[in-house]
Amino acid sequence: MSRYAVFLAVSILCLAAAMAALSFGGAWIWAFAALAAFVVLGVWDLLQTRSTLRRNYPILAHFRYGLESIGPEMRQYFIESDTAEVPYSRQQRALIYQRSKAVNDTRPFGTQQDVYGSDYEWISHSILPTHIDSQDFRVRVGAHAASSYDASVFNISAMSFGALSANAIRALNAGAKRGGFYHDTGEGSISQYHREHGGDLVWEIGSGYFGCRREDGAFSEERFVENARDPQVKMIELKLSQGAKPGHGGVLPAAKVSPEIAATRGVKQGEDCVSPARHSAFSTPVGLLEFIARMRELSGGKPTGFKLAIGHPWEWFGIAKAMHETGILPDFIVVDGAEGGTGAAPAEFIDHVGVPMHEALMLVHNTLIGLDLRERIRVAAAGRIASAFDIARTLAMGADWCNAARGFMFALGCIQAQSCHTSRCPTGIATQDPSRWRKLDVPDKATRVHQFHHNTLKALRELLCAAGLERPSQLGPEHILRRVSPTEVRSLAALYRFLRPGELLSGPSEHAVFRDYWAQARSDAFAAPSRLSAIRDSKSW
Repeated sequence: MSRYAVFLAVSILCLAAAMAALSFGGAWIWAFAALAAFVVLGVWDLLQTRSTLRRNYPILAHFRYGLESIGPEMRQYFIESDTAEVPYSRQQRALIYQRSKAVNDTRPFGTQQDVYGSDYEWISHSILPTHIDSQDFRVRVGAHAASSYDASVFNISAMSFGALSANAIRALNAGAKRGGFYHDTGEGSISQYHREHGGDLVWEIGSGYFGCRREDGAFSEERFVENARDPQVKMIELKLSQGAKPGHGGVLPAAKVSPEIAATRGVKQGEDCVSPARHSAFSTPVGLLEFIARMRELSGGKPTGFKLAIGHPWEWFGIAKAMHETGILPDFIVVDGAEGGTGAAPAEFIDHVGVPMHEALMLVHNTLIGLDLRERIRVAAAGRIASAFDIARTLAMGADWCNAARGFMFALGCIQAQSCHTSRCPTGIATQDPSRWRKLDVPDKATRVHQFHHNTLKALRELLCAAGLERPSQLGPEHILRRVSPTEVRSLAALYRFLRPGELLSGPSEHAVFRDYWAQARSDAFAAPSRLSAIRDSKSW
């Protein structure tokens, strides 16, 4: 109730001022009038539906908005003073808010970027721009499945019910339904809130096998079939690791395991809900692929793949070798960058574990090209993608489509209060406190989710037209340029070494990472016993 303390205090003072005005008149009438105006403002905050923050913090929320309106200096102090670094810049957040609210996102006075600074990037434009009628860009997934799915090039990345509130899940799925893009469930499985609006789902299955587990925590084929064959589930995604905390398991404390979460995940209420750091259904690269194939079969032939954050390169190479040797291929691979993730995790894991998305994507893309498998496996990428340029750059580096988590959270109204792990989220998004999440208006936020997706793809279409292209798949590393020093500019094609099709099949590659690690990889184990001597002498990553 402390959230309403200011409103209650003003209401009490207003009542006292009213009594004093009746008794003494004079200045008390003006005091009553001023306080009454604040009371009316607080009541309006409680009744309106566009701002969850104002519904949860009547009157008080306006002080935040007021400070932000003063200017960038005060805005930075107010929003960022409690943290050394926030994941998204003010410009990125402002762009997402504008697009989700369908307000003008044009900007005066030219670029606000330092065009002469290192790492400044841009897309080359054409003297003869093209015209593209539709922005509904899609990628067909399912070359090895009995059925296929036409995925949007921009989708909602994995965020579980439990991490997000019921109304946040409802709004995300309703927005996905309107826009025709998919909503990844996260490893917390499929809740009743995912089902209400009927939006396309990608069911993510983690090491806890939530929604498809036996009582001992092992994978259950029978329970898997019950969810996997639901028509709303379009694809199955096995999570090996995630960008927020690769190589780390998780525990949802018993106190937070509500009856709804217990039912959704298939665990017991009142007991710790454990997500182990490793899978129990397989222990080798070949075993992983056999498990993928088995899930695809049990699902009725739906596109099935896996998500991973790259760590030891030889372990990924072991999976790639297993694909080549067995002929068992996933329909898709989602590359999660170390900079991605909305989940709470230890600081060291957030900041210093895992490969960033660009390098991880390049490694996966290059490996599949080198094995002549790239045309048979779709690749998606996630990791701090917020704008149409982010999507264009990621597609140019080898992805077929992109996923985003925090961008869609901002569309819901996230203000980066960074209290997700406390269940005291001021906007009702990352909390299981019903007094907070019930204030999040689902129809309004679903509209914002849809509009953010729609307007971002509209901007992508405009970028493609300006570059003289007709579809996203034509984007290549030659289209994106980067200033690497005050006097040097390189295209991504020149900065990165790309393998030739089939290069890994014809002998050792001269690419440093493949030269040093490819021979150490094994399809029958994730760790090669002889790897250490070669790795100690390696000059590559």
